[in-house]
Amino acid sequence: MPIHTEHDPRLKSRLKTRHISMLALGGVIGAGLFVGSSSVIASAGPAAFICYAITGIMVGLIMRMLGEMAAAQPSTGSFVDFSRMAFGNLAGFSTGWLYWYFWVVVVGFEAVVGGQIINGWFPDIPVWIISLGLLVLMTSLNLLSVSSFGEAEYWFAGIKVAAIIVFLIIVGAYVFKVWPNSTASFSNLTQHGGLLPHGTLALFSGIVSVVFSMSGVEVATIAAAESDNPSKNIRRAVNSVMVRILVFFVLSTLFIVMAQPWTEIIPGRSPFVTTLEKIGIPGAANILTLVILVAVLSVLNAGLYTSSRLLNVLSLNREAPSWLSRKNKRGVPVWGVLASTFVGYGCVVISALWPHTAFQFLLDSSGAIFLFIYLMICLSQLKLRKTWERKGKLTFKMWLHPWLPIFVTGCVITVLVSMGLNPDTRLSLGQCLIAILIIVITYGIRKLFNNGNLNDNHQVKLKYQSNQINK
Repeated sequence: MPIHTEHDPRLKSRLKTRHISMLALGGVIGAGLFVGSSSVIASAGPAAFICYAITGIMVGLIMRMLGEMAAAQPSTGSFVDFSRMAFGNLAGFSTGWLYWYFWVVVVGFEAVVGGQIINGWFPDIPVWIISLGLLVLMTSLNLLSVSSFGEAEYWFAGIKVAAIIVFLIIVGAYVFKVWPNSTASFSNLTQHGGLLPHGTLALFSGIVSVVFSMSGVEVATIAAAESDNPSKNIRRAVNSVMVRILVFFVLSTLFIVMAQPWTEIIPGRSPFVTTLEKIGIPGAANILTLVILVAVLSVLNAGLYTSSRLLNVLSLNREAPSWLSRKNKRGVPVWGVLASTFVGYGCVVISALWPHTAFQFLLDSSGAIFLFIYLMICLSQLKLRKTWERKGKLTFKMWLHPWLPIFVTGCVITVLVSMGLNPDTRLSLGQCLIAILIIVITYGIRKLFNNGNLNDNHQVKLKYQSNQINK
């Protein structure tokens, strides 16, 4: 039985290949790299670039696993739909709401960070007012059309990619002594305590931090489902993941720790700014601050887009109110965007009133969510591989199945265990588990009040998607 087009989970196919390509290329670059890398360097020492390399390879392989599933059956629900297909409604419900929770908290957090940056230029305007203004701006952009989101993200990502390339050229010239009066040295990797001044355990602690800075690489696979050629764009996006991570994250971090002693990097202050100032680039701090603001707006834009699409998927599966999946004539789930924005407004207010209690709990509890999302992607791929093979849909394969997927799954579990053993990350893991428990309890209560009738209408939706793909 055909489903009305209003309930087509793929929405409108208005994103172009160039949108997806640039989103894949620059979407992962954010304040986590520009600023957060300072904490990674401080904790891991010169070996910080190894943290980025190990994590980048792991994340790249996970995206390859996701790409296999997404190319076989493109869906705006992406890994949420695949979790449901592999392990049932509880898995889909939990994964969907966890991912949505992560992104709406990120939206609020990025709005606050953007407010703080602009407040530095205009100190007379309170941070919370600027933050709300940024949210209104990004909400308006997302409400226009999916192509407005794609166009904005195209230029945001373009600016970030250009900034990284210019940085690599300048610092690369400095490191290899092409730049005049260079004091860079390969010895900076081994002096000042050695490559691993805080031991091997610090290297794995750094990996935990780096995972969070790379969150967002999966957005391209979600957005590709609203493009004119989903399977092709998904393959292109996933194929570029590992290369861009190795170039942007690993190479830039390596150059930073070679350009100066790692002990000169101050946690919380952008090492990119520190390095450019050491080289003697005038106005480096202002230029990089502007780029960081662009990165913040990019994450805000992507966060609102992603969270609204997740609400659309959950609504179509009757796991969120049905009105959240209503779309305007441009194919935008208006109420989903507004609902996600409303939570973002709440986070801004909470950050202003209770910055060290309620807001900090939100940040800590969302910190480890991505590891559980990655774990679910791995487990879903392992479970569904035979299904895709049987249906002849494997146009894009994960390498060395099943041994490499099993290895990657073990790596994710190892990182989660290390979080539990590390006093610095144990609280974040515990609060994330509380959030998961609340979601699971909510599912149980909902099922009870619906007399166990949380039906399998996702099978109807997946059948519809299959029919569309096979046309």
